[in-house]
Amino acid sequence: MSGTQADSASKRSLGTVAMKWHGDTLELLDQRLLPNEERWLSHGSALEVARSIREMVVRGAPAIGISAAYGVALAARGAGRDRWRQDIEAGINALAESRPTAVNLFWALNFMSDILAGCDTQANAIGRLAEGAIQIHEDDIKANLAMAGHALDIMDDKTPFSVLTHCNTGALATGGYGTALGVIRRLHEAGRLKRVFADETRPWLQGSRLTAWELMRDNIPVTLNADGAAGWILNQNEVKWVVVGADRITANGDVANKIGTYSLAVLARHHKVRFMVVAPSSTVDMSLASGKEIPIEEREGLELREIRGTAIAPEGVDVFNPVFDVTPASLIDAIVTERGVVHNPNMTGMKQMFGQPQRA
Repeated sequence: MSGTQADSASKRSLGTVAMKWHGDTLELLDQRLLPNEERWLSHGSALEVARSIREMVVRGAPAIGISAAYGVALAARGAGRDRWRQDIEAGINALAESRPTAVNLFWALNFMSDILAGCDTQANAIGRLAEGAIQIHEDDIKANLAMAGHALDIMDDKTPFSVLTHCNTGALATGGYGTALGVIRRLHEAGRLKRVFADETRPWLQGSRLTAWELMRDNIPVTLNADGAAGWILNQNEVKWVVVGADRITANGDVANKIGTYSLAVLARHHKVRFMVVAPSSTVDMSLASGKEIPIEEREGLELREIRGTAIAPEGVDVFNPVFDVTPASLIDAIVTERGVVHNPNMTGMKQMFGQPQRA
């Protein structure tokens, strides 16, 4: 497959893109440097892609899954002729170890592993795995568009209203349109959006560095706020919905998302503001009964003690730095996927939409 043929998914994405596939290399936009610098990093192997996922060059559950799929395709191209299957499997294992919480990563790797199982030659694997990665990328864009449509169907406010969002769930975090930010993008396109309030989202500041940057590029009205200001913003009665993404959703409707999401859900319930989670069905993990079973990644304390090399805390202070928290289903008004909407999610509603829980 030529680079021209394989570049189709990247070209069909909408808005800013986080990745570009060229058939023999994967370019990732280094999101650690935004908004000050737009730098693309070229990757020629699964190990390089795994490193970029681990070091947060690329982030956001759907984008991580798509990047990992392309990483498997690169593993096929770089595999040894006599042990090509083992080399590809080693690449899959390296990618699986990059981030523990985002289930999209493992969904994508399982999808690619199933393709690999049906390949009888390295040449066959190279072609079919590249096609599989492109399919995942294109399907994600289609899912984003479908989710946006489902979400707007249940947002019944007649006049333009404001929303509040957390982290970055837009084109940068997906195949190219957005989950929660895709809903916001569609509201704007429909003339129904008054303003987006974007949490800065410590400690990586995805809200201030990425969401504000992405929305401003698309001329969508955005106001940046400190995470601690969210409660007071909700108190002013301008925000009608809190709209967030997800990294894993369990069989009872509990949701793991960027740290701070749980606090927002509590605040939203207190202020009678509706709370929506928007994520592709690949984020749903019916093998886990509840959020108590979700592995929560913790990262090094330096991320809290410093900002881009500048110390902001006493050297050596103990740090608690979980990347995600779990919002119980009881605080969620709607989970929106490309398959449809689960209102007031619980085990029954989740089973109706996604089937019986399957224990791992």
